[in-house]
Amino acid sequence: MGVEVVEVGPDYLKGRLPVDGRTRQPAGVLHGGMSVVLAETLASWGAACTVDPQRFHCVGQEINANHVRAAQRGWVYGTARPLHIGRTSQIWEVHIHDEAGRLVCVSRMTAAVLATASRYQQVSATPSTGD
Repeated sequence: MGVEVVEVGPDYLKGRLPVDGRTRQPAGVLHGGMSVVLAETLASWGAACTVDPQRFHCVGQEINANHVRAAQRGWVYGTARPLHIGRTSQIWEVHIHDEAGRLVCVSRMTAAVLATASRYQQVSATPSTGD
């Protein structure tokens, strides 16, 4: 889809997304769902960077978005910052701007922090016989 992470700082993650034939809706502007893709990608990577990957992983639990302005071409840039980093959940806010610096979208994502071992507990160690 063209999402690129372009900068990682001590309390933020920045990325960009092209506004082109892959990401526009039929009216010729950036599809709102693509803004959400950018926001969740940045927030998810940000959340993953705050936990010990040997012990925990983060998954999106809820996301919302307010679409403020249409983008028609070029790139949109998102900046994700944590609002809350807790033991079992995180909240990330993402501001997306166009190349002129105008606000396109504001999104907020809640991530659940899960123990890594928990995702393997339901997987059987015995191979299936196909019966």
